[in-house]
Amino acid sequence: MLSLKLAIAVLVVACPCALGLATPTAIVVGTSLGAERGLLIRGGDVLEAVHHLDTIVFDKTGTLTTGNPIVVEHWLSSGTSLDRSEQLVQLAASLENDSLHPFAIAILGQAKALDLERLSVTDWSAELGLGISGKIDGKSIVLGNLSWLETQDVEVLEGDRTKAETLAAQGHSIVFLAVEGRCAGGIAIQDPLRSDAIEAVRDLQQQNLQVLMLTGDQNITAQAIGQQLGLTLQDIYAGILPTDKAKVIQSLQAEGKRVGMVGDGINDAPAIAQADVGIALSSGTDVAIETAQIVLMHGQLTQQMPKLKDVVRAIQLSQATFRTIQQNLFWAFAYNILGIPIAAGVLLPAFGLLLSPAAAAALMAISSVSVVTNALRLRYASMGSS
Repeated sequence: MLSLKLAIAVLVVACPCALGLATPTAIVVGTSLGAERGLLIRGGDVLEAVHHLDTIVFDKTGTLTTGNPIVVEHWLSSGTSLDRSEQLVQLAASLENDSLHPFAIAILGQAKALDLERLSVTDWSAELGLGISGKIDGKSIVLGNLSWLETQDVEVLEGDRTKAETLAAQGHSIVFLAVEGRCAGGIAIQDPLRSDAIEAVRDLQQQNLQVLMLTGDQNITAQAIGQQLGLTLQDIYAGILPTDKAKVIQSLQAEGKRVGMVGDGINDAPAIAQADVGIALSSGTDVAIETAQIVLMHGQLTQQMPKLKDVVRAIQLSQATFRTIQQNLFWAFAYNILGIPIAAGVLLPAFGLLLSPAAAAALMAISSVSVVTNALRLRYASMGSS
């Protein structure tokens, strides 16, 4: 009879309920907590992957910046056939009329502010991340960055280069316009940083994460923006074509880094998919959102812009969830390690202590309740204000 009681007690104590609950309860609480705080996390394995990240890569335009750029200055080159700088804006806006690029939005906004009508464009073509060209009134018009204009055999005068460098050093992006193969002038565009971009980058760095920035801007512009963010030259990848973003992520992974990619645009989607964890802003394109494993939903919930601080909160939530899983597993194993020998009667000869089947069942229930309760403590984890 004694041996039967001991056998039943051992079987009851050895029931792995607590072990089975240790991981899923923490993950369920973690993902639901993320949803409450504006983080759409697609699967519990994502939280584990976030925990292992050591590098966070940000796209610049529309991610670190507001994505609502404005034209801050436009000027004519010496010797151009244009009479007024407004004509420069009109030609540029006519070329950009059907484009969705942030720079196009800025130029079109400036043309609207100046009440400039669009001109008819023929033979329109575009080079992704470089520039566009077409014909207006039979004249060949080219709009793009300096390096692309040079490949089109357009000479940019030293005075224009100097002015462009001065504006670029202030963090402005510069595009040039050429008419019939001659540089007609330039347009300086500013895309302000998001209000919490600097704080988000600093918080990530304080968590011993390497923060990198990808941008198609030239080096001098990228460095000016990187300096505001507290990034070094080694943290900035400038002049990156949209098609090469995924290659940058791939090269970082080849170095053994665990990479998280934060982006918002169509061109960011391949890089988001390539990263160990892809993160998209809810204000981004559908393809970026569908590709990402984490979506920052704050903007959808509050009708405001998504917060980059939510990237920090996602990492903090992952760390808190992972710690909870470890704690749950520790207590579940400790319960079995201590409970099974006692249930087997190891204390009976020396102390006369015997664990009845009923007591063993109570201990088993208590262990499961303890694991669930510990998981629920995640709801009180400190991850900053939402």
